[in-house]
Amino acid sequence: MSAFLQRRWPLLAVAALAALTGLSALDPAGLAKVRRLRAEAVRVERENAELRQETVHLRREARALAGDPGALERAAREELGYVRPGEMVYQLEPAGASRP
Repeated sequence: MSAFLQRRWPLLAVAALAALTGLSALDPAGLAKVRRLRAEAVRVERENAELRQETVHLRREARALAGDPGALERAAREELGYVRPGEMVYQLEPAGASRP
């Protein structure tokens, strides 16, 4: 290697690195993609946290339904519309609702 290249090698390496960094910033698959992926990772982490909370809630509900007949009956009535034999169901329409 010539004396010129030995002295200028670090400067050339820094210049090449700066050029590659600049090209990466301009490339659609470069820094912009990294930013998009980071934003997506934040969104997915937030969604995972919400799903973990929902899982905890559903596990509690499942334990309550398995061990409490009253809770099971309440769930069947609320979610499935079950009624006991002999019960009468009244459905109230909101005020101002038109009849068919």
